[in-house]
Amino acid sequence: MEKVPMTSEGYKALEEEIRFLKSVERPRIIKAISEARAHGDLSENAEYHAAKEQQGLNESRVAELEDKMSRADIIDVTKLSGDTVMFGAKVKLVDEDNDEESTYQIVGELEADVKKGRISITSPLARALIGKSVGDSVEVVTPGGGKSYEVLKISFG
Repeated sequence: MEKVPMTSEGYKALEEEIRFLKSVERPRIIKAISEARAHGDLSENAEYHAAKEQQGLNESRVAELEDKMSRADIIDVTKLSGDTVMFGAKVKLVDEDNDEESTYQIVGELEADVKKGRISITSPLARALIGKSVGDSVEVVTPGGGKSYEVLKISFG
């Protein structure tokens, strides 16, 4: 059983999503199913079939999240330190082509959200950054071609 690395914040977010799916979505779907059943013949009842499909999707999402949580390897990034990039690090980069600066935190797959500056440990950029130090350059192959970045700062917490 492969461990799934994630931050404590990511683990809490999964707990919250499961709580929402079980305590809000599940009862809403059950109510929709019972209302659709009251309409009569189930074989041609589109509302019933749509609600049953929603129920299946909701329950599979709950099962998926519970599986990830059971295999979670929670890493407290506030206790990490060092001079090299690793899981949980916040890395400030400069694009060597256009001098644009950006900061990313390396997190687990389920927590990744580029718009919030959180990239997955399995992403090409994160894989290229692991083990690098301030001043190092990294080359990353992107769909738009190769990109070159310089590591400006590494922080934790």
